[in-house]
Amino acid sequence: MLQLKYLREHKEAVLKALEKRNFKGAELINQLLELDEVRRKTQTELDQQLAEANSLAKEIGLLFKNGEAQKAQGLKERSASLKSSSKGLQELLQETEIQLRALRLQIPNTPKDIVPAGATEEDNIETERGGTIPDLSPDALPHWELAKKYNLIDFELGSKITGAGFPVYTGKGARLQRALINYFLDKNTAAGYQETQVPHLVNELSGYGTGQLPDKEGQMYHVTGDDLYLIPTAEVPLTNIFRDELLDEKQLPICLTGYTPCFRREAGSYGSHVRGLNRLHQFDKVEIIRLEKPERSEAALKEMVDHIRAILIELEIPYRILRLCAGDLGFTAALTYDFELFSTAQDRWLEISSVSTFEGFQSERLHLRYKAKDGSKHLVHTLNGSSLALPRVLAGILENCQTPEGIKIPKALVPYTGFDLIS
Repeated sequence: MLQLKYLREHKEAVLKALEKRNFKGAELINQLLELDEVRRKTQTELDQQLAEANSLAKEIGLLFKNGEAQKAQGLKERSASLKSSSKGLQELLQETEIQLRALRLQIPNTPKDIVPAGATEEDNIETERGGTIPDLSPDALPHWELAKKYNLIDFELGSKITGAGFPVYTGKGARLQRALINYFLDKNTAAGYQETQVPHLVNELSGYGTGQLPDKEGQMYHVTGDDLYLIPTAEVPLTNIFRDELLDEKQLPICLTGYTPCFRREAGSYGSHVRGLNRLHQFDKVEIIRLEKPERSEAALKEMVDHIRAILIELEIPYRILRLCAGDLGFTAALTYDFELFSTAQDRWLEISSVSTFEGFQSERLHLRYKAKDGSKHLVHTLNGSSLALPRVLAGILENCQTPEGIKIPKALVPYTGFDLIS
């Protein structure tokens, strides 16, 4: 959520930045600022009345003490009038703040200057490419065929048990999945991220805190009986650990990693681009998040990108990095880098990670601040990234590592799988 003070002081800059996102919010922001003016005037008037009431209470007490009951009685009438008036102001203030919050929740984060303009993923900018795309034989198979051939993943069984988008991993497929989870967690903890296990369901406040609600409400599974939501990513519970917290400057940075299943109600579609592991309703992911002082967040984002790149290089995965255009940014993000691997068997790039900085946008929603050495309070900058999402990494390994003898496991994973070939 954008800070009201920042909106008041930088209205035109905010409108220009949001226009980059193709967000036409002038009317909304004008309405918000008008309502904020009402809130500020109401607060000032309420403060004055409460101060007067407090002063009167002291004066009335002294008059009674000095035996001037008649004089005190006259002041009590004024005190009663103030009490009634201040109650009305408090109710108006409360209603105004509710309306303000509802409006603020509709305004996305402002993109950083480095974010390119654009409306769709076609306008994203490739910043880097690495790894070697393997030269596979003409009869190379896509991962869903390989999974069937080697009894690694049963998509039909998952549909029987639950429905489309809920695969069942078996045998060496399950072992490879577990190996990737452990490998990612080990790489992250070695880089200084503290492993944390979190709930897989969150309450509504957590959804609002990190921005999934109300923006992505239709994409989340809602347990209506308990009013809880299945998490779409570990970012939600990991970041909400710090909701309503005032941290000490000495606690920063905070770096966490966690493995969770993720649940997403994505719109159904057909074709090879969503076949197999390309798009699932339930999938495993290892996440990293960071809480940083504002002056450190830019360097922290670079460190996260470097960390994920190093993992992909070690896994011998051909990759590219994209800087997302403003129109393709998530609602809460100020800047996002996407990692994609090249699937040789599908002849296409598949997204496997998003690394984002939200600056103070999430912290404003979370009421998350830190106290500096001089006693001043500031918004914490939050960042997160997939390190990594498993389905497409697994798909990429199966497809790019297939040989006439079988699927060769990347050397870095062999200590985790216990085998170097799936045949």
